[in-house]
Amino acid sequence: MTDDAEQPAEWLTLPDIAERLDLGISQVHQKLRDNELIAVRRDGVLRVPAELVAGDTVLKHLPGILTLLRDAGYNDEEAIRWLFTPDESLPGTPAVALSGHQATEVKRRAQALGF
Repeated sequence: MTDDAEQPAEWLTLPDIAERLDLGISQVHQKLRDNELIAVRRDGVLRVPAELVAGDTVLKHLPGILTLLRDAGYNDEEAIRWLFTPDESLPGTPAVALSGHQATEVKRRAQALGF
């Protein structure tokens, strides 16, 4: 893993996520436990990269990607770093590519990390 990862453009707190997804805060915590969403502590507060939420939903392929990264031994910080490391063969970073037509390619690459 390289150290040239970018930081997400915007971080959302869990209450922000609850509001955006129209969920209760306990449901957001359940999404974190179920690996449907990822959060890391920034300034002592759990935060989610805004790029991983499209409008009022979590990016479609994110839960699968998170499962693959965890299966490959990545912790949450490492997974965020991987998602936000620029890749010249993708439109920016894997996180950006997840919201477009290259989501399957990102999934393939995450899957290869386990081997």
